[in-house]
Order: sequence, then C-alpha cells, then structure tokens
Amino acid sequence: MTTSNSWKQVGTNVRKVDGMALATGGSLFVNDLLDPEYLFGAILTSPHAHARILSIDTSEAEALDGVHAVIHYGNVKRVPHTTAGQGYPEPSPYDTYMFDSKVRYVGDRVAAVAADSEDIAREALKLIKVDYEVLEPVFDAVEALKDGAPIIHDEEDARVIIPVFYDKTRNMAAKVETSVGDPDKGFEEADAVVEDVFETHYGHHCPIEPHVTYTKLDPGGRLIITTSTQVPFHVRRIVSQVCEIPVRKIRVIKPRIGGGFGGKQEILLEDVCSKLTLVTGMPVLLNYNREEEFVSSRTRHPSRCYTKLGVKKDGTITAIRLHVVLNTGAYGSHALTVGSNAGSKVLPMYPCENIDFKMEAAYTNLPVGGAYRGYGATQAVFGMEVLIDAAAKEIGMDPIEFRQKNHIVSGQGSPIFKALGEGTEGVEMTIGSCGLEQCIELGSKAIEWGEKAPPSSPSRKRGKGCAILMQGSSIPHVDMGAATLKLNEDGSFNLLMGATDLGTGSDTVLSQIAAEEIGVDVEMIIPLSSDTDITPFDVGAYASSTTYLSGMAVKKTAALIKHQILEAAAEMLGSSVTSLTIENGNIRGGNTDLTISDVALHTLYSENQHQIIASASHITEKSPPPFAAHFVELEVDEDTGMIDVQHYVAAVDCGTTIHPKLAEGQTEGALANGLSYALTEQYIFNEKGKMLNPSFGHYKIFASSDMPKVTTIMVPTYEATGPYGAKSVSEISINGALPAIANAIYDAIGIRITSGPFSPDKILKAIRDKA
Repeated sequence: MTTSNSWKQVGTNVRKVDGMALATGGSLFVNDLLDPEYLFGAILTSPHAHARILSIDTSEAEALDGVHAVIHYGNVKRVPHTTAGQGYPEPSPYDTYMFDSKVRYVGDRVAAVAADSEDIAREALKLIKVDYEVLEPVFDAVEALKDGAPIIHDEEDARVIIPVFYDKTRNMAAKVETSVGDPDKGFEEADAVVEDVFETHYGHHCPIEPHVTYTKLDPGGRLIITTSTQVPFHVRRIVSQVCEIPVRKIRVIKPRIGGGFGGKQEILLEDVCSKLTLVTGMPVLLNYNREEEFVSSRTRHPSRCYTKLGVKKDGTITAIRLHVVLNTGAYGSHALTVGSNAGSKVLPMYPCENIDFKMEAAYTNLPVGGAYRGYGATQAVFGMEVLIDAAAKEIGMDPIEFRQKNHIVSGQGSPIFKALGEGTEGVEMTIGSCGLEQCIELGSKAIEWGEKAPPSSPSRKRGKGCAILMQGSSIPHVDMGAATLKLNEDGSFNLLMGATDLGTGSDTVLSQIAAEEIGVDVEMIIPLSSDTDITPFDVGAYASSTTYLSGMAVKKTAALIKHQILEAAAEMLGSSVTSLTIENGNIRGGNTDLTISDVALHTLYSENQHQIIASASHITEKSPPPFAAHFVELEVDEDTGMIDVQHYVAAVDCGTTIHPKLAEGQTEGALANGLSYALTEQYIFNEKGKMLNPSFGHYKIFASSDMPKVTTIMVPTYEATGPYGAKSVSEISINGALPAIANAIYDAIGIRITSGPFSPDKILKAIRDKA
C-alpha cells in the first residue's frame, strides 16, 4: 500500500476538469445542446388531490395551429413501472403509469402536448377539457394507514417485483420490522427512559436547473435522450420499459447538471418527452418551470419518528426503539429504501443489545417523496440525537461525554447492518476506519464547548448544541460501476465511465485516481462520463457511491492499463516488467528511459501492434460509513422567536480526501442545505392539498448571505476498502443541522422543539406555552 506521502495526484487540489468551462459559460447543459428546430413539450397536471378522470376531450387542443401531438391515458398504453432510478429489480413498487385514468395528488400528470412554441403548448393545455369525479383525499400518513381511509391505489396491476411487504389496500407502500435482544426488558432495566415523537417536514432539492429533457431520433431511427439526470443507465432501462422499445434503440446522454441532490435519481420527464418524439418524429424539449419542479418532481419524505431510549446512570444505553411512519405521497418511489435507511444509517451509531425498529410508508394524496441527500438518515437522526442529549441530561452527564462513551468504534459491528439493507437483507459488517473520536474532540474545541459568551442583547439567550452522524458508502452486493481507459499517442488517456458528475466534481476525482495509479499528471486524463453508447455501465450518482464504488473501478482499470504499458515497455527494452515503474509519465528502471508516448507510438504503429486499453468493474462488499460531529452556537430572541446561528462547526471523517477542496465544498454545501431545511424551508398546503408557495419568493432557501460563520474540519483516516483510503462525503453533513440546532435551542431556552422547521412563530409559541 502506498502512503499519502508518496501520492502525487491524490490528496491535492488539482484544477477541476470542467472548472474553466463552467466559469466562462460554456455550452454544457441540456438547453445548450438543442437543434435549430424542435418542439416544446408541456404537461397538464391535476387540480385535484384525488379524482377519477371520467372523460378527456383534446379536440380543441389538437386543432390549435402549431400543435403536433396530445397524449394522455386514452392513447398511451398503460405500463406499470416505478420512476425510481434504482438497480434492477427495483425495490420500489410498480405503481406509476405514464398517464392514468386516476390522479392522486395536485400536480399529477393528466396529458402532455408537443407544439411549435412553449406559448402554444401551454395554450393547448388550457383547451383540454377534463371531466373529473372528485374523490375523498387523505393527507396525513398516520390517518392513511387506518381502516376506512380512502384507498389511493385501487388499481389491480400495482405491485412489487421483489419479495417485500406491500399492501395497497391499506395504503402501505412499504413496511420493515426488525428487533435485537429484548427491548422491553432493556427499558425495564434502565434507570432513565426518554421518549418523544419527532416530525420532519417536506423539503425540496431546489436545483438551480429544474428537470429538463431533450429527445430526438437519429438518422437510423434510434431515440437519443439528452437529459439532466443522475442515472442515465436507469433512464435507458425504464424508458425502454414504458415506451416498449428495445434498449438497443435508445441512447442516453447526460451533459452537465445544474444540481441534483437526489431529485434527479428519478425518471420524471424522459418517458413523456420520448413518447412525444416517437409520436411526432421530431425533436422535443420538455422542462419543468419552478412551480412544476416544486409540485410535480420529488421531495424529501416527511416522517413521524416515535423514538425511545433507556439508559443506566453510568451512561450505558440499555434499549433503543425507533418506529418511523413515512409519508411517501401519491406514489411509492424510494419508500422502502428511504425507510430502511432511517434505521440502518442511524441505529448502529450507538451499539446496544436491545433494539426495536419498525418502518411503515404510507400513501397519501400529497406530492411524492423520493431520493434526497441524507436519504432516511435525515429523518431519523433528528429524534435520536435530541434524545441522546435528553438522556445525558437525565443522568447528569455532559452530552459530549455521553456520546464519547457510547458511539461505535473501529472493529465494532451491529446486527442492524445485516438486518436492514436497501430492498434486500444487508451485509454483516464491522467498522474499518473511524475518526469520530477526533471529530468530536476537534469540533468541540472549535466551538469552545463548555464556554458560553453573554448574549448580544437582553432579549436573547445563547446556546450550544451538537450531533454526531454516520452515513454509508455505496450499496454493497447491489450496485456496480465500471470504467475503461484507452491510451493515445501522446501518452494521454481517455477515461470512459458511467459514473455521473452532477456538479460534485467526480470527473475530477476519478481522473485523479486514474492518474495516481498509472503514474501520470491528471492533465493526461481525458474524462468522458455518462453516455450509454460510449461509456461502460454504472448505476449513477446516488447512495454516496461514486468515489468509493466507481473510484475502485477506475483504480482497478488504471492498474490493468499500467501493466499493459509496462509489458510493452519491457518488450521494447528487453527488461522484466517487475523492474520497471512509471513516474510522471516516464518509464524508469530500464537501460534507456522511455515515455508512455513512446510506448503508445510503438504499439500502435511499429511492432506487435495493438490498442492498449483496459476495462474493469467493481461491486462493493461493505458500505463503510463516513462519520461527522456537528456543533452549533446560536442565539434565540425571546421577543421575536428568531434564531440566529452564529457559528457552525462540521468535523468530518471521509477517509482520504482525494481532492480536499472539493470535499470541503461538499461538506459546506450539505450543511447549508441542512441549515436551510432546519430553519426556513416549508411546504404550505391548503385544505385541498394544493401547495401554496411553489416559488423561491415564498419558499425560502439559504443564500450565502444567510450563512453563519462556518468551520470545516476534515479528519483524515484510511479506509482499506476504498480507493486510496477514501469513503463518501457528499450526504452526511446535511443531517446535522436539525438535531444540533434543536439541542442548542434547548440549551438556550430550555425547550425541546420536536418538529421542523424552527420558524420564529413556532419558537415564539413554544416560549409562550412554557410561560
């Protein structure tokens, strides 16, 4: 194993491979790649939360000059599928149709139009006449699971394709239960028991670029889909399924993405846009506007977490109970896997002999939950970390000391790892690298834990809070990534990979891994990612898998092509392969120095001619967690309820940071995401299930001007199963703000807030209720 002291490319802040193009406004995104002539698509959505379509009349829309096609349930085949971009067979239910005769939330699809302009397309939508039978809706997840609740999926063909629990007759999209030991006995043996119900709310990814897809037919009649997606190979498979055309007839190209965060791990526009192109024979552009993005794309699953802890006076945790009810909205996209992660990414943090976990995901007539950064951990860690603080207070122990006594360490495992996978049973796993102790020590020092400065005004109270976190790196035994490297005459390499860069810098990070393994500068690597005709397969950008999973595929590929180069060089020099090495693109160890370019020219043009090229795949055996400790210092204004976060500290163990600045950027972006979700983001619905604030003018997200002082600390560890010791980093830091801020609020004013967001009106009401 090489060490960080000898690395030349890994662990350095090389220039981002797409940085210049992004900074200068290069033509990189879907809307930059359009043909001179194309049609505009638009989708008619339901004004009702729950209704049956009795009739649909599109004659006036079809007669409108400039309209080329109108599609709806009456002229499109009904193919059950899931929109979730997950590995096959998908663990999400097949409960979705391109169009259906029933609509299940305000914003559900009714019809789609292709026209010469966007104005004509949207005018045509107004001309479509729909007669609805309005049905009784249900908006609360707990109420939806009760006997007698309106049944949202009463169609016969909704089903699951893997052997998991599914009961649409009870509005139950997913259910998981597991237990360890005897939880009831564990609570009986506890000296103190703390419990509460914690609610997390709707949240949106808010990508600057909404969902957008452009489809056309090539001269041979193949369907070309250029789309802003995290999962191009899943797009190809699901469009093939829904449009009933062979995979070989589809090419998916992912250009640069203007933000994803999990929301683009979904096939939302690609099937409709493709169908419009297949019907008209013309290129079609289909994109959501901001209102459609909020309402008709995907959200974070709201949750209700019944959380309970038993502890001894010495700080030993005797029992943990976590019962989660997810609101999956109108469709079951990611319900099972998000719900499972609520347990698997939270419960192992505190090894305990007695654990009880149950998750139920309920259909409701509200917007649909999906993949979102944090993916289940965000929901469950809120209550867990608040109760850890409460338990520490009950026994008179400092919250930091309590966490240090109980958190998981290297060499430990948890039965939860095996019990809770993502759609299947998980894997037995022990923790390899764990820098959590250092994260806690460095973070508490940076926040000056134990010290409290006076508040800035008499109406304000100051408090500090913390939370510790874990996530995962890939889905073991499920997801696979692959890469190909090809040598060119000048000693450069084409790196072809299915891995999807959604702005995270993965093209740069994976190029660094390839360059380090081969022994060249990163500028000699030419990355091309996410074109299903050209690049090898990869599941895409989700499950914090790209660096850990796809990075290992790249590293293995680089080792293979390096060996081929040394074999050819040994033949040229009359040396043995084992005597040769590559340094900075030069081959050392023979009687004459060669460059990689010399080898390329020799093998392409001179003797034993062949293309030096290599491919490799990788599937992971474990999902090593990154760890983090987050700390917050804030003030609460008791007159207004305003929360002023003054300092946020995030100490993170993600193994080796392949590109330190990108890792810091991922951490800071995630905690900004978490701060915004904890303090300001909120879906507001009327009594009929319609979202009332689908715009950035009324759905507040944090800007740079809203950010407090932020201290980011990267704690180096070495994960032996990852490329150059790396683990994931992108998701974990979104999870800390909710619990850390809640704990800081309690420290400031002595009130436990158990639901987000922590808005001024909620805080002020809590203060008045206490008084």
